[in-house]
Amino acid sequence: MAAARCCSGGLLQLGGLRRAGSQGDTAPQSQGLGYGRGAREMKVTLRRHVRGGVLAAALVVALLALAACGNGAGNGEAGSSGAGANKGNGGGTDSQTAAAEEASGESRDLTIRIGYQKYGTINILKADGGLDKRLKDERNITVEWIEFPGGPQLLEALNVGSLDIGHTGEAPPIFAQAAGAPLVYLAHEPESPRSEGIIVPKDSNIQSVADLKGKTVVLNKGSNVHYLLVKQLEKADVAYEDVEVKFLPPADARAAFERGSVDAWVIWDPFLAAAETSTEGRVIADGTGVVANHEFYLATRAFAEQHPDLVEILLEEADRIDTWSQDNTQELAELLSPQLGIDVASLVLAAERRTYGVTPITEELVAAQQSIADTFHELGLIPQAIDIREAILK
Repeated sequence: MAAARCCSGGLLQLGGLRRAGSQGDTAPQSQGLGYGRGAREMKVTLRRHVRGGVLAAALVVALLALAACGNGAGNGEAGSSGAGANKGNGGGTDSQTAAAEEASGESRDLTIRIGYQKYGTINILKADGGLDKRLKDERNITVEWIEFPGGPQLLEALNVGSLDIGHTGEAPPIFAQAAGAPLVYLAHEPESPRSEGIIVPKDSNIQSVADLKGKTVVLNKGSNVHYLLVKQLEKADVAYEDVEVKFLPPADARAAFERGSVDAWVIWDPFLAAAETSTEGRVIADGTGVVANHEFYLATRAFAEQHPDLVEILLEEADRIDTWSQDNTQELAELLSPQLGIDVASLVLAAERRTYGVTPITEELVAAQQSIADTFHELGLIPQAIDIREAILK
């Protein structure tokens, strides 16, 4: 539901969406790289999913809030570290801000918490700085960026209320939904099956996935590569139980791989690319023909329903930086290298085999996610069956 505060608190958000701003130059820091077709499609999708139900509910809440104002409920709310916290103290200026927000449907004067990993479009947005600038200039909104080693850890933070928005692959939101996380899917990137793989040491006698039977494989539990391993073993007619699977985050898994304490590592870019270039490891299989490997944009349901205008801005900026990234892989690698601590050559390799473009959630995508969820349930990897539709904005 849209949030409502009394006159002193300042906000009666009625859910209107803003259109994108200007178009401009080609430098990655510029806000005017141009918004692609994906972002324009997302506006339509967000309006359909959010506007109807939220607007009706918000009108009721607004009337109640106005009544409370008339009854003298004039004390300001306590502060909050999450999105939706008005930074004012209940004075006249805040009341004027509230009236402007009510009229425009714009979220203002907040701090939003965005979780990111060591790669993906949101990571590029952080390095680019355009989202921060646009939100600060247009809405006086600050972004708090929080790094995580993988998608499962990111969604754990979202589940306990420490994040508003984040990005992961296909598997983490399934595990998180099964654990009761209040998440919703916002959009996704196109299929990128070559951006994850199973890598073995260069001198290993393992030549194919079939050779993994009886071997030790390491991966980040509940991540996209968990599903990649499941499907590759299935394709090779190797039972999941016939492989010893160890769970470690990427940094620890890399150390185990280099020590030789595991036989194979299932990992995603840019860690996969870095292992290829620095250890000369061999990729015996990637996701091609087996898994899609989508990157998803996710949020708490409360954030997505209360701030559809901010969701729209985020997806516009993501589509902008995607368009630039696809055409400038060398510059992208040079931009990210200092932030990630990964060499440029590895990042170029990762960037050139990745796909780009913000895409709306479709029926086909929901069905694909449901298939992954059902597979995990059948293997006993999640405790109960889930319905992906429950995590889709209505």
